[in-house]
Amino acid sequence: MIERTPEQHAEKMKKKQVAHDKIMATKTQEKGLLIVHTGKGKGKTTAALGMVVRAIGHGRKVGVVQFVKGAMTTGEKAVFDAFPERVDFKPMGEGFTWNTQDRERDIALTRTAWEEVKRMIADPAYDMVLADELNIALRYDYLPVDEVLEAVSARAEMKHVIITGRNAPEALIEAADLVTEMTLVKHPFRSGVKAQAGIEY
Repeated sequence: MIERTPEQHAEKMKKKQVAHDKIMATKTQEKGLLIVHTGKGKGKTTAALGMVVRAIGHGRKVGVVQFVKGAMTTGEKAVFDAFPERVDFKPMGEGFTWNTQDRERDIALTRTAWEEVKRMIADPAYDMVLADELNIALRYDYLPVDEVLEAVSARAEMKHVIITGRNAPEALIEAADLVTEMTLVKHPFRSGVKAQAGIEY
């Protein structure tokens, strides 16, 4: 580590500020974003729900539809239920495909949840729509990727759409404005620690 005097540090930070301000001056556009959280690491839904909380804090209306999830009570549902005028929170799954063991039912539930997402995307009352774990449904071919791309590309100019789940299809990644891949480095589940309230749900 290079040791700097307070004066040298201040001078370096002043140059960084000038460079930063110059870059920021070129960022003038606002638009609704298509955001994808994918990867094997934990945190995809958590990060998306953080954006939902942030939007609520700004007085925005948010729709949340959860694919797959819905078979258990979660902490986020309890929180969002306290803001009924700001967020519609709809867990519409029955668990992972290995829990249900019924592909036709999974496809039917996916279709019902997707129709709700499409309704929210088309409704001007919603500023943000989260399709949580939609990538799982796409991975198992419960829903055509092209149909999803068509719906998100037709959204209003300032509407944000967030899609989460492992194995996001390449076409969705290509269409997105912001893609984050969560990388698994270490997880307590591998050491025998079960899912816990406040951490996983």
